[in-house]
Amino acid sequence: MIELEVQKLSDPVRVLGIDPGFGTLGYGIIEARASRIDLVAYGAIKTESGEPIPDRLLKIYDELEAITRKYSPHESAVEELFFFRNVTTAIEVGEARGVILLVLRRLCVPIYEYTPHQVKMAVTGYGKAEKGQIQRTLKAFLGMSETPKPDDAADALAVAWCHISSRRFPGGVRNV
Repeated sequence: MIELEVQKLSDPVRVLGIDPGFGTLGYGIIEARASRIDLVAYGAIKTESGEPIPDRLLKIYDELEAITRKYSPHESAVEELFFFRNVTTAIEVGEARGVILLVLRRLCVPIYEYTPHQVKMAVTGYGKAEKGQIQRTLKAFLGMSETPKPDDAADALAVAWCHISSRRFPGGVRNV
C-alpha cells in the first residue's frame, strides 16, 4: 500500500500535468483549493523533427525546467506511455519521458503517474472517452472560454485534473 502525504484540502495545491511527447509535449497547470479548481497555465513544448535528437531532448529539458521553476508546482502528474506500433516513436517518446522525470526529480517535485484510462475516467467518467469529449469537459470544469489547444496541452490538463481527483479520492495512485 502506498501512503501519500497529502496537504489539507484547504491548502492550495498546484499540479503540473504532463502529456509526454517528443515532437510536442503538452503541459497544464491547475491549482486546487477546498472548493474550487483554477486554471493557472497550459501550453506545449515543440521540437523540430529535423534537429538532432540530443538537441531536441535538451530543448525539452530547458523549457520544462523553466516552466517548472516559473509556476512552482507542489506535485506533478505524468501520463504513462501506451503501446506504440511504431518502435521509433516509442523510443523517442520514452527518451523524452526520461528527460521529463529527470527535470521533475532534480527540482524535487513529487511525480505521480496515470494511465490514459485513469485520466479519461477521472475527467469524463468513461474510460474510452474521445479527445473532443475530454476537451469539452475540461473547458466546462475550468471555466475556459475556448477549448484547450493543442490536443497535447488539453491532455496534460486532463492528467493534472486526474491527479487532483485522485488526491481527493485516493486509490490507484502510483508515486515514482
